[in-house]
Amino acid sequence: MTSESAFIQQLRAIATHPAARGLADDTAVLEIGGETLILTHDAMVEDVHFLPQQDMADVAWKLAAANLSDLAAKGAQPVGVLLGYMLGEQDDRFLAGLAEVLDEYQVPLLGGDTVSGDGPRSFGMTAIGTATSVPVPSRSGAKPGDAIFVTGPVGGAMVGFEAMRNAKSGSFSAEETATYRRPLPLLGAGQALAPHVTAMMDVSDGLLLDASRMASASNVTINIETSQVPIAAPEPRRSDALRWGDDYQLLFTANQELALPVAAHRIGSVLEQSGSPLLIGGTQPDPGDTLGYQH
Repeated sequence: MTSESAFIQQLRAIATHPAARGLADDTAVLEIGGETLILTHDAMVEDVHFLPQQDMADVAWKLAAANLSDLAAKGAQPVGVLLGYMLGEQDDRFLAGLAEVLDEYQVPLLGGDTVSGDGPRSFGMTAIGTATSVPVPSRSGAKPGDAIFVTGPVGGAMVGFEAMRNAKSGSFSAEETATYRRPLPLLGAGQALAPHVTAMMDVSDGLLLDASRMASASNVTINIETSQVPIAAPEPRRSDALRWGDDYQLLFTANQELALPVAAHRIGSVLEQSGSPLLIGGTQPDPGDTLGYQH
């Protein structure tokens, strides 16, 4: 099977439209007339992105939240979503969760498609937004001398996943698992930050991996001081928390003298490009070090 990175590299030969941003960003940015549209699509697969025993209302929430988080990373205002849905068990619960999340963020469902099939279920969603600040933030604008920030703790989704996976008869704490089951897209924070950041993305595949991706896109090196990263996990699990995804915090770079418009934690610095896109406490990670989740 082709790796995710190799497949995307081959797709780049096809995705030549400027809106695709070389497939090196969270979203497409499409200028039509006087409007700048932000387009993104995320998919979720059973046993990969959610557990088979999960309440389908939570799956619907997370599917929408993951897409809206991509819009947040561009400072976008949501316009609507399109749903790709595989029919199966708990369809009524999925609909309840979908209605709940779309009502919470005031996002209309505009259409989509339904299919039936056997085997693990999968779902997809396309989210459409409009830019609130131009130029639209990207992963590729980080500059040497910038500081790098994260809006909140990471590792909460890891703790929630493990609690659910290990629970007997579904007896888990709703509070402990909330970050994994029902992440909160930071749309307001993204819109506030968009005019000020040099680069921004959401943390979906692990803070270290996503910081490395930002550095590669920006042709810089990013040094993460891991002790400065806020975590929502026991301290002995700090290394794991930095490599786990699904927290959907915003990771961004900005002038270190900037008075931030939202609460955020400085976790490192942007340096001139060196031999590695990522340094951890000033040291290159081991070549075999897993920095985050990759397909």
